[in-house]
Amino acid sequence: MKVLVINAGSSSLKYQLLDTASQEVLAKGLCERIGIDGKFTYKAPGKETIDAKDVAMPTHSEAIQAVLDALVDPANGVVGSMKEIEAVGHRVVHGGETFARSVRIDGKVMAALEECIPLAPLHNPANITGIKACTAVMGPDVPQVAVFDTAFHQTMPPVAYTYALPYEYYEQDKVRRYGFHGTSHKYVTQRAADMLGKPIEALKLISCHLGNGSSIAAVAGGKSVDTSMGFTPLAGLPMGTRSGDLDAGILEYLMNKHGMDIKEMLGVLNKKSGVQGVSGVSSDFRDLCAAAEDGNGRAALALDLFSYGVKKYIGAYAAAMGGVDAIIFTAGVGENDAQQRMAIASGLEFMGVKMDADANNIRGKEAIISAIDSKVKVLLIPTNEELMIALDTAELA
Repeated sequence: MKVLVINAGSSSLKYQLLDTASQEVLAKGLCERIGIDGKFTYKAPGKETIDAKDVAMPTHSEAIQAVLDALVDPANGVVGSMKEIEAVGHRVVHGGETFARSVRIDGKVMAALEECIPLAPLHNPANITGIKACTAVMGPDVPQVAVFDTAFHQTMPPVAYTYALPYEYYEQDKVRRYGFHGTSHKYVTQRAADMLGKPIEALKLISCHLGNGSSIAAVAGGKSVDTSMGFTPLAGLPMGTRSGDLDAGILEYLMNKHGMDIKEMLGVLNKKSGVQGVSGVSSDFRDLCAAAEDGNGRAALALDLFSYGVKKYIGAYAAAMGGVDAIIFTAGVGENDAQQRMAIASGLEFMGVKMDADANNIRGKEAIISAIDSKVKVLLIPTNEELMIALDTAELA
């Protein structure tokens, strides 16, 4: 089945057309600056790359139409007609407690997505816009599927998702741990089971999705039992520009001292904190490594702060599951930064982790990077959220 995967932002739209039978990416690209002065990119194997500026994309509907026009273009396209695109899969950030799995989109689902907007006000409206744009351009008969970042974590038990707040805030306002990056954690844990040659139901895995946004997930028997992000993606590890966990009393202290309102404070926590805030250099780990090598102490501290945070979560989740069979590294930093992987795994020998420096000296390829005699295996697995979305979509459509 040929599935178009859409990841819609407020002014952008990423897309991939995949063949789920061969798991081949037929074409991919990005629509940027929607509503301003649109930029359109398109890449397909063996075809001419398109990188066009000032493309008329006043709304997401025109962006979707530009994507479809490129895909069916007689000279540069990869399908003969729109009829060959059999379904559309949408990344949706938040499904609340309503959605524990991917779903085929209908009127009831759209209404439920609208109800989830308060839980993800920056993301869900854009995801909904992408769905409506596809319906407007492709018609109501093309099956569309919503795949949620939060769905994989709906298997967490109450002890893992409940906050120690007055319980009515959960009952009335749905304040709880939701977790994110679920599509990525689901994909890499399934691949880990394949690589280890064991049924996922028999494995205890810790998945480390490490990038500009980072989260850790404890996965037992193929089900998420805990994860580091919380009610929002701001919780957990220090990230590129996000603070991660901190003492909530700090907010009141800084707001009073510097005359900030809550919107300004959240701007600091989301966009000016994390490794960028600590280092004063960058949110990009490559820049931090270069600065640390040049003797920048704050850059070195930021890197150490990150690896220390990941290490603590690994230890905590091994304890929560009563052991661990494998640790997985994925996403931009996890897949490409051998130095960070080694810093995180070093010191975990007490729980059966033994790294192989030569095996770890690799980027972006599936590999076992622990020593042969390591009791706990350490895996590098490039994530593929688009493929996971396409496979879920094909199954439901």
